[in-house]
Amino acid sequence: MCGICGYFDIKKERSPQKNILVAMANTIIHRGPDSSGYFLGNYGGMGFRRLSLVDLEGGEQPLYNEDHSIVLVCNGEIFNYRELRENLQKKGHKFRTNTDVEVLVHLYEEYGHKFLNKLNGQFAFVLYDRKEQTLMLARDHMGICPLFYTIVDNILIFASEIKAILAHPLVVREVDLTGLDQVLTFPGLVSPRTMFKNIKSLKSGHYLTIKDCQVKLTEYWDLDYPKIGEEPVYLSKEYYTEKLQEILIQSIKYRLQADVPVGMYISGGLDSSLIAAIAQKICSDTQMYSFSIGFTDKDICEGDYRDILLKQLNNFRHHNLNFDRHSISEGLAKAIYHSECPLKETYNTASLALSNCVNSNNIKAILTGEGADELFAGYVGYRFDQAQKSDSSQTINNYNWETVLEEELRLKVWGDSRIFYEKDLYAYRETKLALYSLELNERFNQFDCLNFELVNPKKLQSRHYIHQRSYLDFKLRLSDHLVSDHGDRMALANSVEARYPFLDINIVEFSKEIPPDLKLNQLTEKYILKQIGKNFLPSEIITREKFAFHTPGSPELFKANREYINDILSSQLIKKQGYFNPEMIKNIRKKYEQKDFRLNLPFELDLLIIPLTFGIFLDQFKMPTLN
Repeated sequence: MCGICGYFDIKKERSPQKNILVAMANTIIHRGPDSSGYFLGNYGGMGFRRLSLVDLEGGEQPLYNEDHSIVLVCNGEIFNYRELRENLQKKGHKFRTNTDVEVLVHLYEEYGHKFLNKLNGQFAFVLYDRKEQTLMLARDHMGICPLFYTIVDNILIFASEIKAILAHPLVVREVDLTGLDQVLTFPGLVSPRTMFKNIKSLKSGHYLTIKDCQVKLTEYWDLDYPKIGEEPVYLSKEYYTEKLQEILIQSIKYRLQADVPVGMYISGGLDSSLIAAIAQKICSDTQMYSFSIGFTDKDICEGDYRDILLKQLNNFRHHNLNFDRHSISEGLAKAIYHSECPLKETYNTASLALSNCVNSNNIKAILTGEGADELFAGYVGYRFDQAQKSDSSQTINNYNWETVLEEELRLKVWGDSRIFYEKDLYAYRETKLALYSLELNERFNQFDCLNFELVNPKKLQSRHYIHQRSYLDFKLRLSDHLVSDHGDRMALANSVEARYPFLDINIVEFSKEIPPDLKLNQLTEKYILKQIGKNFLPSEIITREKFAFHTPGSPELFKANREYINDILSSQLIKKQGYFNPEMIKNIRKKYEQKDFRLNLPFELDLLIIPLTFGIFLDQFKMPTLN
């Protein structure tokens, strides 16, 4: 992947300045340390930082069509580019490089904006049509590649990371309180929100166009499960298993494409193990590279299962990185700088250290297993939903006023009062108000994230409960958290590209056809993947209980006794900043520092990790205080 940035005058009155583009691009040099490139037009310009993976000699950007009327900068990969290129050449298009993303300019020439659904890849790009005076920004179907933008004084400013936007002299820094409330309430931020007021994240499956001084946002794809009663005709278990295996193998083949070595993350869990085992079958005569992280706390370490798999991967050169609470406290500030948001757990520090290990071994791309849990019912919440449905005939005896208010809130947020996602929203509101300062309590209704649309409720209505949760996991957990601030940003902080075989568009589309009972069968999660796993993996990995990966939380960080952590959580500083309640933070910390206290992570909330990481965020990005 790479880093892109730039700005355009919507009113076509001002010309770009290269020094501004260079300053923006230099903030994201970690995304593309190999080279840079720039385009300056009459009313706008683009900057590019390259991480060379395909066509090492000829793949510089910006890229152009034959007459240079179309200009492109792209962050990401188009995995089916060979098929697309062959078809375009038959139609008379001329290519000047062998890089994968050059197909985008020719596809646009041939099909206009409709070409997006021909792509199998992970991408965020900006395309400028000089003849039509049209600018187009697009983000891939799953939201793997981030793309941010803001409009200030009729100037559209965009970049792969927000820090590049902040480098533009027109941009003012201010906390988006609704973004903060999203992080407190859900796994992370939800596009289009960011932690910076007036800076937006382009939603996954969307593109933005500017033409004739008009800005238009369009959705070109969404995860749309069939309604109950409209499902495809049920075929055999063997059909779904064999078809999914076939698509998964092709997906892994696509993501092994590169002109540099590609590595694997291996945890010992089903998802990453299956990818590695299939990759070995594909590349049996090739030296492969794998990486994992181990913890000194045996309760959260999967090393035994990882070692079982490694005995089978005889052409893999494996690297294991050891990690503890001191490693977390040392890496926390850097993780937040690259995440560009506060965190509600510390495992971004582990991901950051792991990608540094990958980079140190001269590997530029890595395959990882995200997406399988969301598509194939891998989280405990799916089993919880199933248990609840099984007991739905029982009379509810504790139906009280709080239950009524909770159902009203769920109806408002999800369009369905029966949907439970992670927590009781009404009860948790009281927890948030206790954490927030008095000033934010008084303004809460203005920024409460539940007062703003989070997902399209029409995509939840009349769907199977497994599909409802899958859709919510995709929107609230995956695209802006697991594959963006946790995946993309933690990998590219160390100039490593993360690739996600389970998020291949063909797998996602086929998953909509797979019956729910092949995803969660009785209480067996990811049932269909385990059937495929029998062809590739040791039985110990297939039959092991689901392991919820996590890293130590704030109580363990206090034991590291880092001065900066004590400073960030000091009552004086928290009061000065004005966002959180210093007395509440002080009382929670006293509880967390008790000798025998232990949080049941990841199932119990760590109430101090967000105030702590938010304090670091304010410092890292020189954000204003409320007081």
